[in-house]
Amino acid sequence: MTSLLTRPLSHGGSARRAVVASALALCAAAGLTACGKTITIGDSSSPATSSTPSPSPSAASTTAPAQGSGNSALQVVDSTAQDAGLSGTGGTVVGAVVQEAPPKWVQLSAVTSAPLSAAHLININQAALYRFDDDTADPSKSSCTGACAVKWPPVTIQEGGNVYLAGVNPKEVGAIRRPDGQVQITVGGWPVYRFSGDSKPGDLNGQGLDGKWFAVGPTGEKATQ
Repeated sequence: MTSLLTRPLSHGGSARRAVVASALALCAAAGLTACGKTITIGDSSSPATSSTPSPSPSAASTTAPAQGSGNSALQVVDSTAQDAGLSGTGGTVVGAVVQEAPPKWVQLSAVTSAPLSAAHLININQAALYRFDDDTADPSKSSCTGACAVKWPPVTIQEGGNVYLAGVNPKEVGAIRRPDGQVQITVGGWPVYRFSGDSKPGDLNGQGLDGKWFAVGPTGEKATQ
């Protein structure tokens, strides 16, 4: 599995750190307008909107308001969780494990991996992320609830949480509130899911399933050969 963010910087970790430091310096000088954004949470039948720029990645939130406490904005940060000094998973789970509580933060990374050569998204656990043809992107709306959402868990996040990115344009990221009150991340307007049948990094067992589920690309497109 190859990250689209790190691949051009394979000549050395020191060079990568220098690039990151330069990028963060430019963000500070530009008032962070090019380095992230704040998004409000749309309901399941309306698109999310963007407003003010996000704070510095170093100011990552570690707590979030209780679910359902209001239309609390999310921060989309144009750098990785590691760059923000975070480790671990933010609370995300793997495979068929039930996500008991929304993660404090989520990372979306664009990669290529056999057998799928097209760029597609994974989370911090390196689990492939998917989109559903029965959903809509404009407006953003999820049609996967009940038993469907058990098989295809939505990618959720705590209100007030941070979405970190690697190889994904912050402009593509949004969020909706699902009927159960949870906040689901969208990419290119498409609600994003993982697949309970994927249990290890590189699994793409959900690709093409039922002719409606496909790995999601960095702009919300279907990632196909």
